[in-house]
Amino acid sequence: MITQTKLTPTAAAAPTEITLPEPELSGVQWVNRWQGSKSLNDLEPEFQNSLNHFISALRSAGAMVTIAATYRPPERAWLMHWSYLLSKEQVKAAKIPVQRGINIKWDHGQEEKSISAAKEMADEFEISHLGVPPALASRHTQRKAVDMNISWSGILTIQDANGKSIKIQTAPQTGMNATLQEIGKSYGVIKFLKGLKDKPHWSTDGR
Repeated sequence: MITQTKLTPTAAAAPTEITLPEPELSGVQWVNRWQGSKSLNDLEPEFQNSLNHFISALRSAGAMVTIAATYRPPERAWLMHWSYLLSKEQVKAAKIPVQRGINIKWDHGQEEKSISAAKEMADEFEISHLGVPPALASRHTQRKAVDMNISWSGILTIQDANGKSIKIQTAPQTGMNATLQEIGKSYGVIKFLKGLKDKPHWSTDGR
């Protein structure tokens, strides 16, 4: 004898209502979120090693080196990119795309107010002077770049990665010096390819 069990359909689950928080207006408070790093330890190991050797050679030669930025979280890069473009009036606030996980509202209702808030952010990010917007995906987000300021006085005598001692007697006495950039290249630390548009930037390939 076979006993059959009648299955009754389960009741449909009631829909769950999800209340999303209101977007927060743009402003300087966003700059302190998703903080970037200044530590060489947060870089990709191979580039970290190359950079350590280059910086060691610079400091041994008497140059001053100040690290401004290494790793940059993608969220921070996104905020930097769009605050720069809006501050330069290269995009309308209402046209900036929504980014998952960043509940920001760029449009303050008046374009002047939106631009003013973006300028405050760009100034706080210290990117207003740049000739290009910070990239959404860059060597910084890949842990393969550093922003650093280099300076010295007089003649800089420095060793390249092959142990050759080189005298730098030309100007400028900064990271923009062409001879120094060639020395950096010997270590695998390449100066930004677009020159004056981002003076402190060095990376694995100049991008």
